[in-house]
Amino acid sequence: MRIRGSSFFLRWASLLFILLASVLTVVQLVQYSLLRASYPPDMTIAEVPVGGLDPQAAAQRLLQVYNLPVELQYGTEIIDLAPAVVGFELNIDSMLAAADLQRTGAPFWGGFWDYLWNRSSPTRQIPLVAGFSEERLRGYLQNEISTRYDQLPVPAQPVPGSTEFSAGIPGQVIDLDRAVALIGDALESPSRRSVLLTSVRTSPGRPSLQSLATQLKQLIDSSAYDGLMDIFLIDLQSNSKIHFAYRDGEDIGVNPDIAFTASSTIKIPVMISIFKQYNGVLPEDIASLMSSMIAKSDNAATDLLMQTLDTNTGPLIVTETMQALGLENTFIAGYFAPGSFLLRPYSTPSNRRLDISTDPDVYNQTTPAEMGTLLEDIYMCSQSGGGALVAALPGQIDQQACQQMINYLQEDRLGALIQAGVPEGTIVAHKHGYDNEIFHISDAAIIYTPGGNYVLTIYAYDPAGYSWNLASPVFASISRAVYNYFNLSSD
Repeated sequence: MRIRGSSFFLRWASLLFILLASVLTVVQLVQYSLLRASYPPDMTIAEVPVGGLDPQAAAQRLLQVYNLPVELQYGTEIIDLAPAVVGFELNIDSMLAAADLQRTGAPFWGGFWDYLWNRSSPTRQIPLVAGFSEERLRGYLQNEISTRYDQLPVPAQPVPGSTEFSAGIPGQVIDLDRAVALIGDALESPSRRSVLLTSVRTSPGRPSLQSLATQLKQLIDSSAYDGLMDIFLIDLQSNSKIHFAYRDGEDIGVNPDIAFTASSTIKIPVMISIFKQYNGVLPEDIASLMSSMIAKSDNAATDLLMQTLDTNTGPLIVTETMQALGLENTFIAGYFAPGSFLLRPYSTPSNRRLDISTDPDVYNQTTPAEMGTLLEDIYMCSQSGGGALVAALPGQIDQQACQQMINYLQEDRLGALIQAGVPEGTIVAHKHGYDNEIFHISDAAIIYTPGGNYVLTIYAYDPAGYSWNLASPVFASISRAVYNYFNLSSD
């Protein structure tokens, strides 16, 4: 009887244990199911904790965190940037989908078993999926920050009546690229939402070319020279230009430009034509004549060179070469030797002007703009092997030939006019000219300087003649002012 009673007790105890275990299992199963319906306690989405939240609550928390403004500090100013201003948007659906996949993707019973045994799961981190408009951010920084708070540089200014410039004032402007990177990081962080914007120092820069033109006119006004001056300048870095003609305090139109006697500056077109004739490689005897033509301004050597083009019509071939380059106002119509015949007359837009005349020589003419453009073509060809000169004369002129032309032009060591206005040692590749009675004086140059290279051509005409002593110092002053413009002091 005792055995049967003990067995009965054990049976009911076992049933009770099984019942309790079943109840506990069901309770744990219900708790696990409820937990599985929300995000795990250790889950983060875009670095924002979302444990225990359902998808809707998690989405609200993400929007609340990432819609907080980013605090920008620029100097002493504090600016709040609303993310929406720069088009910042969270891809909520994508991030919740990834979180749901982690929440429900594991096998139910395997996860329940780990839950029963209190086994920790790997940390669940869903990365941020968001974007913003860099273009809108840059626009905001430029329009709302830079425009309001930057300290813009003050350019140097010409000192009236002199060749000098007053020092400019440097500026402090926002470091735009760095600002975009830092703000982009802050927009994508839930905690680091403050940005210290930095600035960069900017140089004062040069005055405008128009200011330079005004200064050059003041130099002419303050001189004793009362003739006509036509000035053409090209910044070879930016291709910016100034061009004006000036006499007795008044501007004279330069469209079309004014025709001047080319004098020895016409030897630049002759040089180009000879290089074209020999496909860029000069024989020794021709090279010797070329040196005499440029360095010594030897007219006899010039005639001999043109005769290699054609014994009778060499000058016309030079003119045809210039016309091929689009220079319709530059020509040579006869040899330099006294008594040479005029081979043919040339009518050009410049010498047909009725409002102004410099009584240019019918044998050779040019304009400051065309001679300056020609030097620019030589320079560009020497730098890159391209440009208008190579395009117009393919296979006949190349980069090496153009550099050789510049080398020849450096041999013109007059020491006056443009060359007198630059520091000793400055490379000046130029050709100067004047006629017998010194009605016309001209200089056309490429100047190489630390602050930038440029082309400067100056042509002057005085009907009174013999004006060298009055005009030459003005050429030098103009040249010095232009040099100073390109090489402003950094003080």
